[in-house]
Amino acid sequence: MVGTYSRIRYVLEHLCSMLELKQVQAIITKAGFQTHIPFIDRLIFFSAISPTGDLSHAHSLFLQTSMNNSFLCNTMIRAFAKSSFPLQALYIYSHMQTSNVVSDHFTYNFVLKACSRAHKFAQEFGKCDEITLVSKGCEVHCTVLKLGFDQDPSIQNSLLYMYSQCGLVHVAQHLFDEISNRSLVSWNIMISAYHSVNDSKSADYLLESMPLKNVVSWNTVIGRYIRLGDIESARRVFQVMPERDVVSWNSMIAGFVSVKDYSRALTLFSEMQNAGVRPTEVTFISVLGACAETGALEMGSKIHESLKVCEHKIEGYLGNALLNMYSKCGNLSSAWEVFSGMRIKTRSCWNAMIVGLAVHGYCEEALKLFSEMECGPDTVRPNQVTFVGVLIACSHKGLVDKARWYFNHMVKKYKILPEMKHYGCMVDLLSRFGLLEEAHQMITTSPFQNRAILWRTLLGACRTQGNMELAKVSFQQLAKLKSLTDGDYVLLSNIYAEAERWDEVERVRSEMNDLHVSKQVGHSQIDMTECDKLS
Repeated sequence: MVGTYSRIRYVLEHLCSMLELKQVQAIITKAGFQTHIPFIDRLIFFSAISPTGDLSHAHSLFLQTSMNNSFLCNTMIRAFAKSSFPLQALYIYSHMQTSNVVSDHFTYNFVLKACSRAHKFAQEFGKCDEITLVSKGCEVHCTVLKLGFDQDPSIQNSLLYMYSQCGLVHVAQHLFDEISNRSLVSWNIMISAYHSVNDSKSADYLLESMPLKNVVSWNTVIGRYIRLGDIESARRVFQVMPERDVVSWNSMIAGFVSVKDYSRALTLFSEMQNAGVRPTEVTFISVLGACAETGALEMGSKIHESLKVCEHKIEGYLGNALLNMYSKCGNLSSAWEVFSGMRIKTRSCWNAMIVGLAVHGYCEEALKLFSEMECGPDTVRPNQVTFVGVLIACSHKGLVDKARWYFNHMVKKYKILPEMKHYGCMVDLLSRFGLLEEAHQMITTSPFQNRAILWRTLLGACRTQGNMELAKVSFQQLAKLKSLTDGDYVLLSNIYAEAERWDEVERVRSEMNDLHVSKQVGHSQIDMTECDKLS
């Protein structure tokens, strides 16, 4: 038994993967050590904190304990605070308070970070009331003051960050003014806080007042230019800054993606690798986004393979980025592999898979997946994007009645106001199946001022269906919107020609000449590598 104990302890101290952890966990259970606290602590710590760990496994183990161990509670709060599920950290903290589990300065540091992250997620996804989260942060601040932890530098910085993330920059500034020994971290948090509320004057004043600047300071400047859409100024700062870290590279890559300059984003990623800078999950999310938009499936697949080799968890934003990349590149088998492997499927994850299936013609599968999303064990509420995918599936399959039902279902059950894309799908479907009057009625009752794309869709269908009167109406509406193109004139002319209305053909052609509307020459475009080019 002593030999088994020593062997287990040695393996736990040298864990490298979840496979090894599960193997030693089985040995621990078999040997009767499943309640031995040092072993359980190590299992949970590795699962929760290690880059190759598994937070859901750690949580499962944690729930099997008495949950009154301060170290384990802190470990789980720390892990959830950095994850896609920061509210779980707040639930564990609340449990500590109600169960009188001893908390320390580590606890409050991690909880404040969880409040900051949860507030950010609430803004993005609306999963929780923002006011409730701000109140929780203030409650933690009061507890920190009561226990005398307010002079701890890490907690001071976490408080600054929490208030700035919650939009209470004036409160953060008040705390900053009271800090006697401000670290570089404190200065950088405040500069970033003012950047986030577009107060460039205050941010610049603090930057000039800093006794010493580091790479984080320059990164905040890069971030500011990127938020303003001034990518060239960000690039100049990036080139002249004394040193760069992975955040510098990530910011620039994400910046290029944000302005849709995907080729420069991928080029910079290659330079980053050549410079020996190790990419992070944030890097991969941006690069996969660029791969999705440019069809760079090979690079995206290589990133996926490298993540598999290092047993990186493919969840949250990273999982969505991979799924979106495979879907947009048309590799639906790999997209489905990623989707199926994700333990927690967010709405974005479901949307990417449904839209991917619909766009590539797997209509029945898309609609079936939507039903699972609505009625499955982990019910996820659909949004506008979800129904775009559903209507695309109906349109591709020609399911007119189902499309009508889903359109009404979206409005009546989920109170979602249809957007231009929803109307576009419906008008396209109705037009292609000859229901031009219904399509016309849908356009006229739509709430948009600029309906050019809808009228143009109807105009195109009028040629196919030979409806000259509605074609004329569509053309006139486009003229009122001042959205006529050379293609619209040619289309109307061709409709008149097919009806042998040669006088109208002549009138449209003459109008084109009078208005100097020239027909654009058709062309094709392909990308060629150097080896493809003809000598």
